[in-house]
Amino acid sequence: MRSAGTPIRPIRTEDDHEKAVVRIQELINADADTPEGDELDILATLVDAYEAKHHAIDAPDPIAAIEFRMEQEGWTRKDLEPLIGSRARVSEILNRKRSLTLKMIRRVKFGLGISADLLIAPVQHKVNARKAVHSSKSSRTRKVR
Repeated sequence: MRSAGTPIRPIRTEDDHEKAVVRIQELINADADTPEGDELDILATLVDAYEAKHHAIDAPDPIAAIEFRMEQEGWTRKDLEPLIGSRARVSEILNRKRSLTLKMIRRVKFGLGISADLLIAPVQHKVNARKAVHSSKSSRTRKVR
């Protein structure tokens, strides 16, 4: 806990971060335009900066975002058909075998309320195991020749 007159210090370690969070919790109800309110604002800014650097969370890929929203809304794959297309197409998209088209992205954006920025991000496609095995065998065969 910081006593009056003790300067606020930069947050450089996890221990510093933990202490700052505890102090923020102590000050959470401080009135604005008071020394405690100012301290709260400064500490919150420092904690935000530290967390952005050391605890950054990557945005989900498009499929993870769609699946999360579906779960929130109680949707099934069938509910995606008007937005994405046939049952087979929905399956290909959710199984990461096919990318979303621009038309699908627009429909999903408005239908599920997912940011277009998330939907246009690259999808990590599944590699077909047979193709991967075949590809590695043929590359070994070529090297032998």
